[in-house]
Amino acid sequence: MQKKKVKKHNKSILKKVKRKIKARKPPIAKIAELKRENKQKSKKDGLMVAGKFVWTSKMSVNEDKIDSQHKSLLEEINELISSLNPESSVSANRKALHFLSNYIKEHFSYEEDYMNRIGFPGLEKHKRMHHGFVNFFNKFSKKFNTSLYEKLRPGQFTSDKLVRLANECKKFLGDWLVNHIIRVDNAYAQYALKNKKIQKGKIDVSQIANEVKRELIREQRKPVSGLGKHNLKNKSETKEYIFTGVSGFDELFEKGIPKGNLMIVAGGAGSGKTILCLQTLINKAKEGKKCLYMTLEESEDKLIQHMEDFGWPANELVKKGKLKIFRINPFDITRNVDALLAKQKGELLIDIDPVLLPRDFAHPDFIAIDSLTAIASAFTGKDESYRIYIEQLFRFLEKTGATGFLITETAQVPKIFSPTGVEEFLADGVIVLYNLKHGNVRENAIEVLKLRGASHKKKIVAFQIDSNGIVVYPDQEVFSEI
Repeated sequence: MQKKKVKKHNKSILKKVKRKIKARKPPIAKIAELKRENKQKSKKDGLMVAGKFVWTSKMSVNEDKIDSQHKSLLEEINELISSLNPESSVSANRKALHFLSNYIKEHFSYEEDYMNRIGFPGLEKHKRMHHGFVNFFNKFSKKFNTSLYEKLRPGQFTSDKLVRLANECKKFLGDWLVNHIIRVDNAYAQYALKNKKIQKGKIDVSQIANEVKRELIREQRKPVSGLGKHNLKNKSETKEYIFTGVSGFDELFEKGIPKGNLMIVAGGAGSGKTILCLQTLINKAKEGKKCLYMTLEESEDKLIQHMEDFGWPANELVKKGKLKIFRINPFDITRNVDALLAKQKGELLIDIDPVLLPRDFAHPDFIAIDSLTAIASAFTGKDESYRIYIEQLFRFLEKTGATGFLITETAQVPKIFSPTGVEEFLADGVIVLYNLKHGNVRENAIEVLKLRGASHKKKIVAFQIDSNGIVVYPDQEVFSEI
């Protein structure tokens, strides 16, 4: 009898335990519902939609510039997500490094200054978090260089290491977005609103007026304070400099390229020489300058379509008379030169304007010739004729006053930067583009090797060609067999 009572009691306890477990453990339908709720919550908080991060009003800190910088972070993470594959592993990491560097320089200093201005009490703690971001950047940069340049073991691939590294960066930025921007940054945004440090949607006109007034006073005082130290220069003595407008590239020049300089643009096949010159001429044509691109190989239509594919308004600029693509046959040049040399017994005292410049496009501001290598090929076996011609060509271009870009085809890692080696001595500057191999991946690099009449940075830096053209990373040096 006693045993039956014990069994009954044990069964009762077991039933209670099962009921409790059942109550704690939601059914499958409930689990699915919870997942849907979490997904909706993620969308609400601006986390992920269709595999990408999206901006929502909850992420705003009510400060336009900071919000803009945070949006840039979202775009960068989404770029990383879409570009993570072995083919783009180098460029994805280079772009991430460039972004991280600028984010640290521009965003952190501005955000910390803003928190200081509103008197946010958590400023020092926030600075320490920013320091953690900087530490990640330094480690990421070091790992990237190690992945590119260290020796590989059998079965290892550089691309695999770089894809893993880009994934690491994507995860870090995603965590930073969720934990820092949505949660931590919200603290100073709420503090500002609570303490009426800012008025959402309104602009403090009086503060802006005072800042403008102070700036005007500073500008008015500048010439006065400098009179005692420096003599006023004659305007005619002021040297003019030009910029290419190619993103990041102009940072390699201290003041720019002296106006009227003739620049050799050297590099191997597929290194980006033509794109660099076309992009420069497009940028100058958009500024209202007359730009002439002389092609000895590609057709006019093909080059114009090439520019339009990048989203550059080539057809529009051609119609406006600011850009002209002009094709010439290199063998026409050799025939004219041979005839005139024979007639004048070896002296090339001729006006070569009809050979080079189209009559309906006089006095261009910029000229690009693609390429000197094609001209040299037409002079095969006539080295002396080519030498005389090329000297006359440089003299003629100098007389036009145009800034010139002369393309030459070289080895991928060249030792000579022009067909004969003479051209680079006649030129005022040499720009070299490289197509380098690291393990099983390739990347582009660029340097200003020579520049007459101006200072420049003497280093080889990375660049990439994206859907908008060339983007140079002036702070990312490339170390290799060069």
